Amino acid sequence: MDHQIDEADTGPNAPQIPSEAPPRRIGVEAEALDRERTAVERMRLPRPALRRIALLGAIYVAAIVGSTLVFDGSGRRLPVVPVVVLIAFVLETTDSAAGMGFGTGLSPLLFVLGYEPLQIVPVLLLSETLTGLVAGAVHHDVHNVTFSARPLNEETKLLLLLVGFGSVAVLGSVVLTYFALGLSETIIETYVSILVLTMGAAGLLRAKLRTRIEYRPRRLVAFALLAGVNKGIGGGGYGPVVTLGQIFSGIYEKSAVAITTLAEGVVSIIGAITFLLLFYYGVPVDLRLLPSIVTGGFIAAIVAPYAVRVVPNGIWRYLIPVYAFSIGLVSLLFGLEV
Repeated sequence: MDHQIDEADTGPNAPQIPSEAPPRRIGVEAEALDRERTAVERMRLPRPALRRIALLGAIYVAAIVGSTLVFDGSGRRLPVVPVVVLIAFVLETTDSAAGMGFGTGLSPLLFVLGYEPLQIVPVLLLSETLTGLVAGAVHHDVHNVTFSARPLNEETKLLLLLVGFGSVAVLGSVVLTYFALGLSETIIETYVSILVLTMGAAGLLRAKLRTRIEYRPRRLVAFALLAGVNKGIGGGGYGPVVTLGQIFSGIYEKSAVAITTLAEGVVSIIGAITFLLLFYYGVPVDLRLLPSIVTGGFIAAIVAPYAVRVVPNGIWRYLIPVYAFSIGLVSLLFGLEV
């Protein structure tokens, strides 16, 4: 029997049927994994992922051995400092799991331990390149995100967008800030800290409201440019803005972290190449921290994506903005780079 629609059901006082949430375009696999499998089931990895992680483990061991065979300018082998290894592991784990925080926490701690900027910055850029690429690959293998070149899927398009616009903004902001405007370091650090703190607070509000936002790529162009400007003028603020910007644009939290991690690894290549060229042309670049940071950071880049896969997304929905808010607040109070 056909359903007859009464005129009263279509008038202005008719009961409102809630509209369906907009379909997700990025993070479909990660959301399905959360919905269809328990945390215990997510702990079991498919065999291809296990094989690739085992290969990365072998590369990790080779990298440690190789880095300790490198000599500094005085003919001494580069040391492995246990406390630096531990700090790098902890902070890279949080960075690869939340999309932010590695440089923010590591730089000031290394300064406290007595290291100089030219001993820290080049090594951080080199290690962020390595760990970003490794963590991005592991995120892909454990299905926190899926990248595809043939055909070019939405995740890969978004990655290219973030890398492309972010790199242009980095170069433009460096020229504008240091050669035209001459902004003070205090102003830059305060601006970036307030921005990250505000975005963290907005992320918490969104998590509490539990709203799903329709995916809008155009909105992410603005976030990519803003993140690139932040990195160019102050050396930081890329991860928090890109991660939260994706979440505000409708990206599933786990996939947002994965895409940010890989994007920052690619963007860091530019800075790493710059320092390698300086080193080639005779500028003294101290790499004594490289073995320690690679030892801690590389293994964290493997562990963190696995943790993102296993832990329910509802926890990351709150943890990511809380972490961003904390980073912004600490940086504002103590004048650290975000």
